[in-house]
Amino acid sequence: MTDTPPDHLSIDPSSPYFDQPTLERGIGIRFKGVERNDVEEYSISEGWIRVALGKKVDRHGRPLTIKLSGPVEAYFQTGGDTVADEGDDAQA
Repeated sequence: MTDTPPDHLSIDPSSPYFDQPTLERGIGIRFKGVERNDVEEYSISEGWIRVALGKKVDRHGRPLTIKLSGPVEAYFQTGGDTVADEGDDAQA
C-alpha cells in the first residue's frame, strides 16, 4: 500500500468512494488545522468534509450530514501497532 491516503473516501458502504482496506488501516483527518474524529466522507482536492448532524437520521436510518468547506489534510494512523510492539520488547 502507498503512504498517501486517497483523495476522496467515505465510510458508507453504498458509496462508490468506500474502501474497506484503507479504512481498516486507519485514516486521520485534520480540517482547518483541527483534528476531527467525526468525519463521514472527505475530499482533499475539492476541500470539504461531511459530518453527521448529531443523532438525526433520514427516513432510511442513515445519519443526516452537513458539508463543511475548508482545507483538508488526510493521513494514515500508524501509531497503534508499532507502539504496542515496542512496549512488548521493553517488558521482555
